Amino acid sequence: MSDDKLGKIGWYDLTVPDAAAVKDFYTQVVGWTPRDHDMGDYADYEMLAADGDCAAGICHARGSNAKLPAQWLLYITVADVDAAAARASALGGAVLDGPRDMGGGRFAVIRDPAGAVAALWQSPPD
Repeated sequence: MSDDKLGKIGWYDLTVPDAAAVKDFYTQVVGWTPRDHDMGDYADYEMLAADGDCAAGICHARGSNAKLPAQWLLYITVADVDAAAARASALGGAVLDGPRDMGGGRFAVIRDPAGAVAALWQSPPD
């Protein structure tokens, strides 16, 4: 992982009980084009902007996402997700999910002392 990505927001996901319905909502409201992302027995969605770049993900709250709250979740890139999650807890936050492996990297969902939720992401090794 390059140091220029550390501390930056690298991704956005929306996790909800009915991702298909919400996918259609954002397709109509902001003009995103959905692309299925195979999850085995169901699909989550990569939402493509007009230029074809992936703008965000819309995910079902099931499987590995079952513990996630229904909300937009931003992912902040860190060098060591386990250490960052432990530090969040030590500073009065809470770890809501993880740290755990995901997509070749590691992630955790934390709640800060004010109650806001974010994900920490550690990219796969090069």
